[in-house]
Amino acid sequence: MLRFARRVVEHQAARQLALIDRWIADEERREAERQRRLAVRQAAPEWAVERGLNGRSAVYVHVGDCTGAGGRAKGVGREQAVRALTDGGVPACPLCRPDTALGILE
Repeated sequence: MLRFARRVVEHQAARQLALIDRWIADEERREAERQRRLAVRQAAPEWAVERGLNGRSAVYVHVGDCTGAGGRAKGVGREQAVRALTDGGVPACPLCRPDTALGILE
């Protein structure tokens, strides 16, 4: 009976260790994803131009870390952002107001 009890405990312990190993792997995966997102966020451009659904026409100029920029925004330099706002006629995002940040009055 004692040998049977020992096998049961060994089996349960092995299952618990496997479960804990899975939890550790899940936590490590989540932490790696969080670090990746943080690195991407820190690498955000200073200014961005959001493209329309057709991919060609510009919709808005954004400050680089604007949450309203969406997935169709492309990072640009300061000169390109100023040119888009002034010469290109692209409107400034109403949320982040890049025209104010760039010192351009509409």
